[in-house]
Amino acid sequence: MAIRTYQGITPIVPSNAFVDEMALVTGDVTLGDDASIWPMSVARGDVHRIVVGARTNIQDGSVLHVTQPNRFTPSGYPLHIGNDVTVGHRVILHGCTVEDCALIGMGSTVLDGAIIRSQVLLGAGSLVPPGKDLEGGYLWMGSPVKKIRPLTEHEMAFFAYSAAHYVTLKNKHMAK
Repeated sequence: MAIRTYQGITPIVPSNAFVDEMALVTGDVTLGDDASIWPMSVARGDVHRIVVGARTNIQDGSVLHVTQPNRFTPSGYPLHIGNDVTVGHRVILHGCTVEDCALIGMGSTVLDGAIIRSQVLLGAGSLVPPGKDLEGGYLWMGSPVKKIRPLTEHEMAFFAYSAAHYVTLKNKHMAK
C-alpha cells in the first residue's frame, strides 16, 4: 500500500483498515477502523487534515483533498467523512464534511465548506457548491445539487448494508 509521510506527518491507518496498493494516502490523514481506500484513490492531507470514519469506503478513482488556511479562508477547510459512508467511484471530496450514514454517488463533486448530513443519498454526477448544507433523509442530485424527494425506508436501510458489504469485501482483499 502507498502510505507516505509528508513533512514529518505519517497517516494513521489501523491494522484492520485497507489501503489498496494502487491507492495513495499521504500526510495528515486518519482512517477509522475497517475503513477502505480502493485502487487509484488519493487521500492527500498535505495542507490540512483528512479524517475518514469507521467502516467508510472510498471507491476507485476518488480524490480526497483539503484547502490550506490562507488570507481568504483563515481556518482553511479540512475534510471530515463520518462513519458508515459509501463514497462511489470517481468522487471528489474537497474540504467538506460528510456526516455518518451517507452515500455519495459516482462521479459527484462536493466542494469546500459543504455539509452532507446523515442519511443523504447524493445522486451520481452531482455538484455540491461551496458552503451548501444538504438536509438528511433526502435524495439530492443535479449540478448544482437540488433536493429531489424524501428517502424511502428501503433506501435508508441501504446505508448500513453498503458499509457492511465493503467491510466484508476489504476483509477478503486483506486475506489474499
